[in-house]
Amino acid sequence: MGLGVFMGLLDVTVVNVALPTMVRDFQTTFTDLQWVLNAYTLVYAVTLLIMSKLGDMYGRKKIFLGSLILFVVASAINGMAPSLLILDISRGIQAIGGAGMMSLSMALVASNFDGKRRGLALGILGSVIGVSSASGPLIGGYLVEHFGWPAIFYVNVPFGILAVILTVIYVNETPSYGKNHKVDLIGMGLSAVGLFAIIYGLIVKESHPHWTWLDPRVSGLIAGGIVIMIVFVFAELKADDPMMDVTFFKRPHFLGTISVAFALGCGIYAYNTFLTALMQNYIGYSAVQTGVRQLTISGWSLVLGPVAGILSARYSKKWMIVGSLVIAGLGFFSMANAVTPTVTFTGLWPGMVLMGIANGMVNPLLNTAGMEGALPNEMGMVSGLLNVFRQFGTTVGVVGLGLIQDAQYENHLNAHLPSISMPAKALSGIKDALINAGPFSGHGVAFSDKMQHAPFAHALQQIVIKAYDNGMIAVAISSAVVVLLGALGAAFLMRNQINSQDIELKQRH
Repeated sequence: MGLGVFMGLLDVTVVNVALPTMVRDFQTTFTDLQWVLNAYTLVYAVTLLIMSKLGDMYGRKKIFLGSLILFVVASAINGMAPSLLILDISRGIQAIGGAGMMSLSMALVASNFDGKRRGLALGILGSVIGVSSASGPLIGGYLVEHFGWPAIFYVNVPFGILAVILTVIYVNETPSYGKNHKVDLIGMGLSAVGLFAIIYGLIVKESHPHWTWLDPRVSGLIAGGIVIMIVFVFAELKADDPMMDVTFFKRPHFLGTISVAFALGCGIYAYNTFLTALMQNYIGYSAVQTGVRQLTISGWSLVLGPVAGILSARYSKKWMIVGSLVIAGLGFFSMANAVTPTVTFTGLWPGMVLMGIANGMVNPLLNTAGMEGALPNEMGMVSGLLNVFRQFGTTVGVVGLGLIQDAQYENHLNAHLPSISMPAKALSGIKDALINAGPFSGHGVAFSDKMQHAPFAHALQQIVIKAYDNGMIAVAISSAVVVLLGALGAAFLMRNQINSQDIELKQRH
């Protein structure tokens, strides 16, 4: 289960560091290559719930194995892809396998272990989730640097085959709870289309930050997706064999766990994207150097996952989650304070350690808490929903934090660029170039060879760096607010202990 989760989540982020090499090999642009990322993100999020339901109905081990094999085959095709179109399509197929592995792994662990052993096993799985989400730059950077971009896909093949063998031998199958049920094709279709529209709308907004939220190309997708999801809820309430029991959302404890999953994605995981850009684009570390330093965050998951699993059997998971999210908030405030024009890893590491401790504790505790109160036939769907909200939170966070960063960056440029003595036409052209490049790439414009020889180069560069810093400070503070709101949600909604038998009796009543 751990191998499947690691590969499935790693492939969400590992491609980022390979993009410059892929641009050269495919002789294309970064804009066209975005679909190598977006195809996986979209299909992964859209199919999580569907794969969860199929596992609950027909046996989680069967669907997990099928997903694992599909993921391995698609990974091999990715590495051999002769064109960008083939790569985009196979990335989407690979995402279906990744969604099946991710959504069913937690439920399989929960059904294969019980008592204190379940808490420890889910804790270990949580540590794998934490490590894989932050390891992309290190693993991807090393593979691309030494073996080329196809290696980031080929590496899945031997580990995937090993995971298949281990699953066949050691994992027990769960009952097929849907033997006498019909597949809810309407529910599956509505959920897939609704989630696709919402997430694609957010991706469109991220790609076009200067489009307003009311632009039909953005609002039409998001509003249409929300309407479809409302129709989905009503359809599920009337269906004889619904894809999802929407009464999940009447349970305060479940609402508390998904609020934590959303905060984790929107705060910590989304922030990693901006932290990577800071370390590579502005401080100047290579992908491998960045990944090694980010072990300050991900390394804690290896240490704390099993510890959290053991502690969860003795102490309140609810209050450990609340405390950990507060620690994450302190970490973000530390990061905001550390960001200056001369920032180095020395200034960043205390905040990164606090983020790592929080991530290392919350993920395994969330897995265990999420499964509390879930009936055996519900575990796959509960696992899928936790992963959907974690992934949805990451997507919302990347878009939302990006817009906050863009706004602060542009405000500083607009306020301070006029102070540079140069012709108005030249100033306007440089400002447009910097704004179009955005915070991530503005550094490349300001420090380009052409700009270096200009008499105003130093003043311009200082303004661009300060504009970027203002954006990063705003991003860190916003992330702190998100995780602290998640802590409040956990404090008010989660329960210390949930008994699945009590829920079953209430459902019967």
